[in-house]
Amino acid sequence: MDKQFIVVVCGPTASGKTALSVELAKRLSGEIISADSMQIYKGMDIATAKPTEEEKQGIPHYLMDFLDPHDSFSVADYVKMAHDRIAEIAARGKLPIITGGTGLYINSLIDNLNFEETESDYEYRDELRTLAQEKGNGYLLGMLREIDPETAAKLHENNLNRIIRALEVYKTTGKTMSEQQRLSKLSPSPYIPCMIQLDYDRETLYDRINRRVDIMLAEGLIDEARQFMKQSDYPTAAQAIGYKELMPYLKGESSLSPCVERLKQETRKYAKRQLTWFRRDERIHYIKADGEKNFSQIVDEAVDYVCFVRNQSK
Repeated sequence: MDKQFIVVVCGPTASGKTALSVELAKRLSGEIISADSMQIYKGMDIATAKPTEEEKQGIPHYLMDFLDPHDSFSVADYVKMAHDRIAEIAARGKLPIITGGTGLYINSLIDNLNFEETESDYEYRDELRTLAQEKGNGYLLGMLREIDPETAAKLHENNLNRIIRALEVYKTTGKTMSEQQRLSKLSPSPYIPCMIQLDYDRETLYDRINRRVDIMLAEGLIDEARQFMKQSDYPTAAQAIGYKELMPYLKGESSLSPCVERLKQETRKYAKRQLTWFRRDERIHYIKADGEKNFSQIVDEAVDYVCFVRNQSK
């Protein structure tokens, strides 16, 4: 079977993935598939930094803004839908470009992880959620560490949905999530991925993050957070960076300034976790983005690299 060539623009939040991928799509006749676990949800626009129609510049974007925040969505769901979108884009003679910062989505897709259909145990999920409310997310992460230290080491305690899913998988199948993933890697990937990440020194990246938070606030993040906080049955939204940090302000328990500082801090921590995840992947080509080069030169370098890898793969 001939493998499909795809481009993957990955990296931490606020690193300029959207702008680069749009320019690549314009130059290389591509279309974009989002790999962001929060941009899938409707209404969560400012907090997740969804590109506006103006920023998309007419380039089609997929797997973005299609799911109600009430609905559950798994990595397996993402992989299946992304496989389908890649096939459709390639069938039209366009270049599929995967863009996002959710490393688990990206690796599961390009490494062709096959997820066994496991039964859902909604009662157990509810028990775990109650336990997390009573004893904290860290308690559940500790439970997971007992049975599956490998998966636990990859998850932050704020990632409650994935912690619960990993515990549920073990309860319903008797196999750990990491064991299932090892078994699933036995199938070869159908893709030749050309992976690109914009590289900044830490101080520059953190400055970009702080500026982005200021822009989000100016664009109406507080009103967006207020709307979601009215919905007590939106557990996903409640976990999203950008909402939970503003909750003390919205409840009248704090002034705005410390909440904004907390939001910047949590976003920087999230970026650090993303950097750690992607650093493990030796396939990623880094393009220095905080030196003397302007954006046009960065795009030129990225286009040259994509063309080089595509020619080598033929």
